Amino acid sequence: MPEPNYQRPSWDEYFMEVCDAISKRATCDRGRSGCVIAKNNQILVTGYVGAPAGLPHCDEAGHQFKKMLHEDGSVTTHCVRTVHAEQNAICQAAKRGISIEGATLYCRMTPCRTCAMLIINCGLVRVVCQRRYHDGEDSEAMFAAAGIKLEYVYNEMQQYEQQ
Repeated sequence: MPEPNYQRPSWDEYFMEVCDAISKRATCDRGRSGCVIAKNNQILVTGYVGAPAGLPHCDEAGHQFKKMLHEDGSVTTHCVRTVHAEQNAICQAAKRGISIEGATLYCRMTPCRTCAMLIINCGLVRVVCQRRYHDGEDSEAMFAAAGIKLEYVYNEMQQYEQQ
């Protein structure tokens, strides 16, 4: 018997829920992020934030912080020990010989500039983010110029601990 108030999730909601589950494997507590790349309502690959294979994770060795000076003079600190979830998903596709051209990428926040360039060059056509990244303007502009559809589930900034 069907549940009386059950609403089946849309494909975007479903893939974002999977993205949230995958993020639980992330090994940097500053950015526990996951990523799903899907096409034709099928998951092709996934990725999460973690150190390169065989190298120590933040959860084991601590963070590896670097300061970044922004054009407006502000300084932020970033952990550089990890590979981003989007990068790991793209690497998984390459390792397994899975074409992701024409697919949609689901992630926690606006991909960083480097991830955006990889997404463009891989031929992805759509990016769905839970929230905005505080330094995502370059990525948003590149996606617009490349014709990649960018959508947000929540029109707010992703909040995470600044160090």
